[in-house]
Amino acid sequence: MAHHEFQMPVSEAQVRALRVDDTVTLQGTLFGIRDATQIHLFDRGRRTRLDLNGHAVIHTAPNVKKVPRSDRFPAGYEPVCIGTTTSDRMERFTQPLMAQYGVRLIVGKGGLREESSRAFAAMGGAYLAIVGGTAALETTWIEQIEDVDMDDLNPESLWKFRIKDFGPLLVAMDSVGGSLYGVVQKDALARRAQVLAGLGVRT
Repeated sequence: MAHHEFQMPVSEAQVRALRVDDTVTLQGTLFGIRDATQIHLFDRGRRTRLDLNGHAVIHTAPNVKKVPRSDRFPAGYEPVCIGTTTSDRMERFTQPLMAQYGVRLIVGKGGLREESSRAFAAMGGAYLAIVGGTAALETTWIEQIEDVDMDDLNPESLWKFRIKDFGPLLVAMDSVGGSLYGVVQKDALARRAQVLAGLGVRT
């Protein structure tokens, strides 16, 4: 197990060096996306002016406050509470995020599945897990909302956050097929079989 400090953006080689159970702290830039953002990008043909190449995205629809634009609030938004949403329902967007926009890291909770694992292996990506219920802490890692695109979808806009010491995050899926979720599922099925056998239930 190793810890990695990443100044964003990162290279494919940096991400391919990650292994499950490593930890990562992100510095610089993080992009926020959610269901509607990706539906518009990949199902409805919209494009973004923001450059996601080599970057990390976090599954979020942040709670923000509209404020006058200023040096402190260049996008006209103040972060109030920026928490992470469940990733599983966005499984089908991992491959196009990487192939079309060059995204390297996905930050979320609950994990992704086999299609995402194949995309990580093919193109060099990883999934970084956050424990649910830590939105207040996550918000302290965000210094500023630097920019926003597709803001007609607010709060599921495409957000550009300036971050400092975002983490440590746990590498839960890597580019060599490692997945904490696969390990947990295998273990749970084995324990289930043992319990049922102990009860005399045939499976």
